[in-house]
Amino acid sequence: MKQVLLGCIADDFTGATDLANNLVRAGMRVLQTIGVPDSPVDLAIDAVVVSLKSRTIPPGEAVKQSLDACTWLREQGAKQIYFKYCSTFDSTAQGNIGPVIDALMRALGADFTIATPAFPDVGRTVFKGHLFVGDVLLNESGMQNHPLTPMKDPNLLRVLAPQTSHSVGLIDYAVVAQGADAIRARIAELRQQGIGIGIVDAISNADLYRLAPALAELPLVTAGSGVAIGLPANFSIEPNSQAALLPPASGPRAILSGSCSRATQAQVEDFVAKGGQSYRIDPLALGEGLAAIDVEVKRALDWAHPKLGDQPILIYSTAAPEVLQTVQNHLGVEQAGAMVETVLARIAQDLVEAGVGQLIVAGGETSGAVVQALGMTQLQIGPQIDPGVPWCAGMTHPSGKRIHVALKSGNFGQTDFFTQAFNRMHPQ
Repeated sequence: MKQVLLGCIADDFTGATDLANNLVRAGMRVLQTIGVPDSPVDLAIDAVVVSLKSRTIPPGEAVKQSLDACTWLREQGAKQIYFKYCSTFDSTAQGNIGPVIDALMRALGADFTIATPAFPDVGRTVFKGHLFVGDVLLNESGMQNHPLTPMKDPNLLRVLAPQTSHSVGLIDYAVVAQGADAIRARIAELRQQGIGIGIVDAISNADLYRLAPALAELPLVTAGSGVAIGLPANFSIEPNSQAALLPPASGPRAILSGSCSRATQAQVEDFVAKGGQSYRIDPLALGEGLAAIDVEVKRALDWAHPKLGDQPILIYSTAAPEVLQTVQNHLGVEQAGAMVETVLARIAQDLVEAGVGQLIVAGGETSGAVVQALGMTQLQIGPQIDPGVPWCAGMTHPSGKRIHVALKSGNFGQTDFFTQAFNRMHPQ
């Protein structure tokens, strides 16, 4: 059996790919699985990222799935477990970040771990325990309007404390700036105080590189994907040109967008403004049940099929906050999201059967639904498109067709992401 060095558990599919992306860029050979595999690893790899769809499910279910992933990863020989959550710390007062951390700490016999969603490459920084998105605090970034996990407090200690049975402390910037020895000393101090989780400040990649050596002996690391840039060095692995190689891409190109984040709204607007062919799904039209869903899927596919060719097409439900609020008031938050995911997943299945070989999916929940609908169980991680978003390759099931996919977190990517992504696959 192959020995895995680092075992990772991600609470959504897009988050899994941006974590895997950072590990690949740092030189690790990485396999991403969709859910917990039922067989051992049989590849020469350094890290496995088990991607779950557990961010917004009931806490008890999230804990069970995460523990199952942890058990499987330890069976593969993983020397350290990494629990990855969103760089905007998406959660509610009930979880799921805190309950999963608590369960993993118990399973691993850990009395201490760190927590930091810092990912400076995409503008997520932590200072004095407060999370910033770009130049604004988390609660001013648009995340306060998230339909499932509205984030209205930027203070991570206050956000995490109600979710966990552990006391939460701070490893602040003044300590981080002094380097790994100072961080280790602060961890020892927090342990002596009976504190089990340390929120870590980081405002630059240099901070994350200073942090990484201090984490080498922890059985559990919890973070966004930013911390991953420094961990491979703990296993004597350096960046190399082979880790991100993918087989050649082919076939028509399509984009499916279910995210309503500000970043994705801007990306949709940019694609349309530049003359890209697009079709908008109206979530309100789905409110009549399965028959209405069937009608909307058919309409979208009737529009899409004649347009598959040299240029990418976009099918989206992305909408501004006030439109989203209207839809949620009419259909309910969970029902509205589930209907859109169902529609986009069915569209993805048909498009791939029709020959689409390069597919971008925007939004964590949407990505999870699409990948599961396509029956993909493993992804090979390739080159980075934008910080946090790589191209990946995988096989669909049962067709056995290889396609290239990019699973984009709603908040990630430059405004021209939808056009530049394909240029990265086919450099001009």
